[in-house]
Amino acid sequence: MKTILSVFCAMLYCATSFSQPLTNTVTISNGKMEGTFNNATKIRSFKGIPYALPPTGDRRWKEPEAPANWQGVLKADHFSHMPMQKHIFADMIFRADTMSEDCLYLNVWTPAKTTNEKLPVLVYFYGGGFSAGDGSESRYDGESMAQKGIVAITINYRLGIFGFFSYPGLTAESPHHASGNYGLLDQYAALKWVKANIAAFGGDPDKITIAGESAGSIAVNAQMASPLSKNLIAGAIGESGAMIKPTLPAIPLSQGEKNGLSFGEKNNAKSLAELRAIPAAQLLDMASKYGSWQLAATVDGYFLPKTPDEIFAAGEQAHVPLLVGWNSAEVPYQAFTGGDQPTPENYAKKVKQQYPNDADEVLKLYPGTTQDEVIKSATALASDRFIAYSTWKWAELAAKTGGKPVYRYLFSTPRPPEIKSTPNPMADKFPKPMVGASHASEIEFAMGNLPYNKVYAWTPDDYKVSKLMESYFANFIKTGNPNGKGLPKWEPNTNGSAVKFMNIDVDTKLEPERDRGRYLFLDKQYTDKK
Repeated sequence: MKTILSVFCAMLYCATSFSQPLTNTVTISNGKMEGTFNNATKIRSFKGIPYALPPTGDRRWKEPEAPANWQGVLKADHFSHMPMQKHIFADMIFRADTMSEDCLYLNVWTPAKTTNEKLPVLVYFYGGGFSAGDGSESRYDGESMAQKGIVAITINYRLGIFGFFSYPGLTAESPHHASGNYGLLDQYAALKWVKANIAAFGGDPDKITIAGESAGSIAVNAQMASPLSKNLIAGAIGESGAMIKPTLPAIPLSQGEKNGLSFGEKNNAKSLAELRAIPAAQLLDMASKYGSWQLAATVDGYFLPKTPDEIFAAGEQAHVPLLVGWNSAEVPYQAFTGGDQPTPENYAKKVKQQYPNDADEVLKLYPGTTQDEVIKSATALASDRFIAYSTWKWAELAAKTGGKPVYRYLFSTPRPPEIKSTPNPMADKFPKPMVGASHASEIEFAMGNLPYNKVYAWTPDDYKVSKLMESYFANFIKTGNPNGKGLPKWEPNTNGSAVKFMNIDVDTKLEPERDRGRYLFLDKQYTDKK
């Protein structure tokens, strides 16, 4: 009897010692922090947590280093500094009110009541062309996802010249003989931090899904490909974009170094020391001048031993479930036609200019015999060339070599009219674009954050689509499968299967792939020109 009682007491001790109530004060490896609790949603948030040392001074253009321990209690109740950037995208609404090179912070939203709940984890990378963005943006807010039973995280990473500058001196001083991928290495460092610390917030370190839109999606593609990160993740979500030509492809390290040398010469900086001595604001101004510097990740032999498409083709990426897709009208038709009226004659002329040897084939795949057809086809061609093709290629390669399900979508819900729109005297100069979902318009839908965006007059149908899309994403984060009760059944793509995609709209339904010819044509174009 005594033995049974002893065993019971030991079991009770183990259970209570490993399960602690989660309060507003959490202790992680670096110290204690105090967050906030939303009584209405029952979600705790911890904002502005440092996951690396400030990349300032001599740490500019170095791999992120583990954060320092702190004394006392860190007030984790506000967003920290946003990365250095110009405000180049009007749709970015930041809640951080300061900007600094000292930007390597992350934010956590958790629904956990105790520390041993082992909830699934979402780590979201913002978009912005690797030139803008911040984890404080309201459209990425993690509270709605947390209400779905997920520990949601947004991170900051270095942007522009601070995050993607390559230079011979940097390569020489690096223990890995690499340079140029600092923003991506920041994301990797954040993933390591999550792996080590997320249990304190009730998260499961073995169930981390990474997600992102545009540059964030390109980053997800790169993190899946990198030998550094691929074993840290259990799933991946890509919304419009992969690091595959022509969408911000990685360049050889030697080319990145040449770009860096050219930048230094143009700005009379003859050494790495001189470049590091330039004040952050001045460096940002220098790099923002047209033609001053070319942003690109590098095939550095460390984070990226090969280009991501080569890694996926070889089956060397993370073998995890992938949910990936793009929007129905990523960019307007003018991105292809320019300032010309969208007449069949002008469109055919533009196609012949762009594809002198393949114009007839392009006009079959993207026909333009009427104005409406020109607008539709030019929108499709511009969107494919911008970002849809690279995302399609990622999905194709993952299905062929990943050994895991690939769930493909097309987001087709256009934004509603703006609540307050300023009259535009030029509005009637061109026909209105075809109705469709523009680039980045799915973010608020997927993250359940329509109420944060006060620009648009959201309708009950918009909230219906958002509820469905967020449910798909949440289910995928939890199980690697987006399907769930009350949702249209989503069939995955695997090697050799007929390709299907979920068309996400007011009437969401699974459809067979219908534009394969377009992507096979572009695939030949970009592969032949590699």
